[in-house]
Amino acid sequence: MDAKEQAEGEKRVRALLIEPLLRRGLVKSGKLTKARFEEMLVDVEKRLAYMSASNLAALEEQMAALAGGEAKDLFPTSNRILQEALKIQKPDDRASPLMRAVFKHPIGQEALAEGWAPELLEELRDNRVWPGTYVLGRVRDEARGAILRLDRLRRIAPADLTDTERRWLAAREQQMEECRRIADLAGAAA
Repeated sequence: MDAKEQAEGEKRVRALLIEPLLRRGLVKSGKLTKARFEEMLVDVEKRLAYMSASNLAALEEQMAALAGGEAKDLFPTSNRILQEALKIQKPDDRASPLMRAVFKHPIGQEALAEGWAPELLEELRDNRVWPGTYVLGRVRDEARGAILRLDRLRRIAPADLTDTERRWLAAREQQMEECRRIADLAGAAA
């Protein structure tokens, strides 16, 4: 999602989710200051900018039904909204903020340099948490076979590769390119 699409998506979230919930009379929790409440709403806008108009309308209806408090008039927390949003429409996670941050970090740069970036990306897509030392070791181990195969296939003349090997090599290079693109997006956003 480029900057223009992100901005349009944020406006859509404000118009189709946040404003309708506020018009219904949902109010901030007493535990939040006005500034923190607005920060939460801005964060929701950024995180849900990927959602379509119809799915935002569905989410608004669902969140109104799940309003908190004794009078059922408390605006849901951002965590609750994000959890329910995932049930309706999962994000296009080709370059989530977490993925961008990991690939901008020395961990991601190392994965790119050593060739295990596709496995790291798969881990991030599956678990959506910053990978710790244990996870990074496991991901490297899982990638070892692919890295060795890649090195072996690159030493073979292209004309001598089988169709299966050519397809695998092209797919692997496409995966690496996607990881480099994510790292480039992270650099551009810095």
